[in-house]
Amino acid sequence: MTPHKYFWQTKTLVEMTVPEWESLCDGCGLCCLVRFEDEDTGEIVPTRVHCQLFDEHRCQCKDYPNRKKTVPDCIKLTPHNIEDLEWMPPSCAYRRLHEGKDLPQWHPLVTGDPDSTHKAGVSVRDQTVSELCFDDAEDALDFTATDLMRDRGDDPYEPEAED
Repeated sequence: MTPHKYFWQTKTLVEMTVPEWESLCDGCGLCCLVRFEDEDTGEIVPTRVHCQLFDEHRCQCKDYPNRKKTVPDCIKLTPHNIEDLEWMPPSCAYRRLHEGKDLPQWHPLVTGDPDSTHKAGVSVRDQTVSELCFDDAEDALDFTATDLMRDRGDDPYEPEAED
């Protein structure tokens, strides 16, 4: 008997339907954090500061369909630009699939639990501050968080206890 293959295991990113593509988002919130690029090294420096439209508890955009109106530089992730977005978290499903890897064990499509990313401790739920709290954008550098770029994609799924 052949094991069942899921759409992300049989289709390329380009072949996916819009609902399939959207379902790949694990809701970690890492892509909604403010980042800086070191002018000398080109290194991307992530912070624990989130976009003004990010809901820090739900770990999703407060106005996803209209986000470009409020945040014009918000980048729409597509199968055609994922290769150019090296700042995407290494655990990101889009990045992992683009790199030929499978989804993490803790991904909601794998577990069937929409909160599994949070239970695995991979999301930034309730760990960030809004960019609106700062008068100067550079102040976000006081909240650098290089630990957030650690690849958690191959971590086993061991849910943290609920509070």
